[in-house]
Amino acid sequence: MLHEQIKNGIKEAMLAKDALRLKVYRAMSAAFTNELVAKGKKPQDVLTDEEALAVVGKLAKQRKDSIGEFRKGGREDLVVEEEAELEILETYLPKMMERSEVESLARKKKEELDITDSSKKGILMFALMKDLKGRADGAMVKEAVDSLF
Repeated sequence: MLHEQIKNGIKEAMLAKDALRLKVYRAMSAAFTNELVAKGKKPQDVLTDEEALAVVGKLAKQRKDSIGEFRKGGREDLVVEEEAELEILETYLPKMMERSEVESLARKKKEELDITDSSKKGILMFALMKDLKGRADGAMVKEAVDSLF
């Protein structure tokens, strides 16, 4: 299970004196605990792999958002740190789909749902996000849908 794998990773990172990996593992562990508490479970319980992946996905999204903001602010030192953390987080996430794959699926779904005008973009977007959950970035899916109209 991913949750237990991260707990073991904390010990390994401590022994290896890998400060960056330790920081990321501790952040994941804390987020897992917060998720358990939010779901009304005990902090010592273990998340399912699906729940843990959702949490890791949120953490990765936070890093991506931070990278964008730090770039705007001219803080390249923080960008480098966030990118290193994001790289570690992404090793635990399923591989994201390529833009061309998303566009192809968007075209098929558009035909399947018989959507002809842009007023139904939301319906197409919702259907695609449901199908692609965790496998494609929402911004990329939105761009693919927008390109069809």
